[in-house]
Amino acid sequence: MGVKIVEHAGFHVVGIEARTNNASEMSGQGLIGPMWGRFMSEGIPGKIPNRVGDVIYALYTGYGSDRNGDYDFVIGARVSDSTSIPAGMVLKQVPAGTYAVVTSEKGPGFEVVPAAWQQVWKMEDQLQLGGVRAYATDFEVYDDRAQNPQAAQVDLYIGLR
Repeated sequence: MGVKIVEHAGFHVVGIEARTNNASEMSGQGLIGPMWGRFMSEGIPGKIPNRVGDVIYALYTGYGSDRNGDYDFVIGARVSDSTSIPAGMVLKQVPAGTYAVVTSEKGPGFEVVPAAWQQVWKMEDQLQLGGVRAYATDFEVYDDRAQNPQAAQVDLYIGLR
């Protein structure tokens, strides 16, 4: 699993949000799995106005500290106009900047995405990400490679300082 360093332009995402942490997520009592269920079962992508394309974004932002602290998790879509936010949804800005891109293996999303994050943490510990993590905003990109949840492949964008 290699790393590619990219400069990424900023953009806005509208979606649903919860505050969680990795300890809760790894305990089986997390919020991320149920949020994905709600996002799909309630047809939330179709309720996001000014949506740009079919790509789904999962954001990690509002970090309390580092990977051990609380963070805001948002599932949503990129929007062209950030003035119309439906009730129960939030607007988040993904800042322009330098990102390390790590691509997951291909397989069931609920397995390959956490495995990719564990690889990121290992690479972070070994100073192999191409820079120091900013702990501002990280995001996952669910594009056409993630249409089949049993054979998904996802890009993780890790914000660097």
